Amino acid sequence: MLDEGARLLSSAIAVLLCMTVHECSHGLVSYWLGDPTAKRMGRLSLNPFHHLDWIGALFMLVFRFGWAKPVPINPNYYKNFRLGTVLVSIAGPISNILLAFLTLLIYGIVQIFVPVHELVLDFIWTMILMNLGLAVFNCLPIPPLDGSKVVFALLPEKAYRFVLRYERYGFILLIALVYLNDTFDGLLNRGVDNLTELLLHIVNTIILWIVRFL
Repeated sequence: MLDEGARLLSSAIAVLLCMTVHECSHGLVSYWLGDPTAKRMGRLSLNPFHHLDWIGALFMLVFRFGWAKPVPINPNYYKNFRLGTVLVSIAGPISNILLAFLTLLIYGIVQIFVPVHELVLDFIWTMILMNLGLAVFNCLPIPPLDGSKVVFALLPEKAYRFVLRYERYGFILLIALVYLNDTFDGLLNRGVDNLTELLLHIVNTIILWIVRFL
């Protein structure tokens, strides 16, 4: 059995990795769309401490849902303001889902040939759950999460300007929901469970296909 120190270290590393990938993906897609802001501020980096928000990281460790320090972007550089905002916003959650998928796939292939140590197995599942938790949490349409930016970008101009007035209250609502609402927590966990089942099904299909050709 793993001791608590090893589990905590495993979780901390997973948090740093998934948050780094998430925020770096936002900045990278924004850069591809012509915005140099993140690059100029040193946020196109795989150094996790460039992206770390200590409160968000603590939430990730305790609740498996949290956030990192937002990457600065300037949508005025985009040829299409709304489309660019949507693409940059979804880049983070998609990157976490892809990272969870790759982690699971690599584990599935490796364990065909060699047994996996308990510590490695614990880290793999922590990585998967942390990444999917971050992806699901950030898809919520509550400011300042990525889901809200997607929804706001799709609203008519008048409605968009209206909701922007109340954007600053979103964080308070978010904290209250995480702390006080068991139904909210259950919905998030259900989303993670459903994504995990989907990835397991896809990876198992790939592994079976690989085994047939060995």
